[in-house]
Amino acid sequence: MKPTFLLLFLLIGPILAPAQQPDRTEQLLQRLADAPGPPGFEEPVRALMAAELKPFVTVPIRYDGMGSLVAQQGATGPRIMIDAHMDELGGMIRRVTPNGFLTMQMLGGWLDQALVDQRWIIIGSKGPVHAVTGIRDIHVVPAEERTRVFSRDQMYLDVGAKDAQAVAALGISAGDPVVPDSPFLNLNGTGNYLAKAWDDRIGLAVLCEAMRRTASLPHANQLFYVATTQEEVGLRGARTAAQAVKPDIGIAIEGGIAGDTFGGHPEETQAKQGAGPGLFLYDSSTIANRKMVAFVRKTAADKSLPLQTDVVQGYGDDSAELQTAAGGAPTVNLVVPIRYTHAHNGIVNRKDFDQTVDLVVAMLLQLDAKTVEELRDFTPKP
Repeated sequence: MKPTFLLLFLLIGPILAPAQQPDRTEQLLQRLADAPGPPGFEEPVRALMAAELKPFVTVPIRYDGMGSLVAQQGATGPRIMIDAHMDELGGMIRRVTPNGFLTMQMLGGWLDQALVDQRWIIIGSKGPVHAVTGIRDIHVVPAEERTRVFSRDQMYLDVGAKDAQAVAALGISAGDPVVPDSPFLNLNGTGNYLAKAWDDRIGLAVLCEAMRRTASLPHANQLFYVATTQEEVGLRGARTAAQAVKPDIGIAIEGGIAGDTFGGHPEETQAKQGAGPGLFLYDSSTIANRKMVAFVRKTAADKSLPLQTDVVQGYGDDSAELQTAAGGAPTVNLVVPIRYTHAHNGIVNRKDFDQTVDLVVAMLLQLDAKTVEELRDFTPKP
């Protein structure tokens, strides 16, 4: 082979080589992450979850008045609620300006610096419409303003329209949902997956895989796999779903916060990506039940699974609603560590995900009536 052709082959060979085909679990993660579903507009995600869980239920799937999905497996024994939320950070169209730009009401906890110069998808009446958040050109921004954060109040969506009539022709109107435009990617074949919405599509995927496995394993429980709505705007779906399920035990599955990246303070979070599932001992909405914490730790140790514990401020999750349902339920929040949550591009690690599924399944198989009674017993010991 001549040197010129050898060099060309070395440059483009990896591009031409066939990519490794994603397995079933990776395909599931991609479908869930790519589906649009900001708070109040979870329909596409709900349809995906119904299709995934339907083969493994023992009674028909049902939905509460907030749109949360309840998939039940088993008809006797303790009532165990395994929860993850369907909604992602997003927005909705507030108004259309006469010159064809759009303003957006943000839904969920966005940082202003995560919003500018990003691509978005508006779900209009005629289908998806691509948009970009504008940003002032550096050539006209005064030097003293160039390092300042661009405020969301100054931000607009540009769909390429010349006026409000052109926007209407695209099928866009006030109230339409908006989601990040950030397709799923296996990041350079590393087993680290880059996508939007890992908070909390990674939790939904844990539900799907756990329910698939418990369907063929003996357990002594009524398992309620619940996909909730509107978590990002106040845990609203979890409140009504927990009222309906009335769990004896609650297990929330969430996206955690990986603290192994640049910047930040070591006390912000202790979790590391690739080091296994996490257990929140405290967040702004929940203090984990101490007996449940001990149960999780023992289960992980018995199964030789890694377990990270974390204490995080400025974080709320569905476990806050599960623990107050039906007179109170011992509850924990298990997490898959995520890099860059609440932004267009987050990263999860496949091994962390797989081990979280292993841990959840192991817990469910051990939660018999006697164990549940002990976890719920707060009688002072003599």
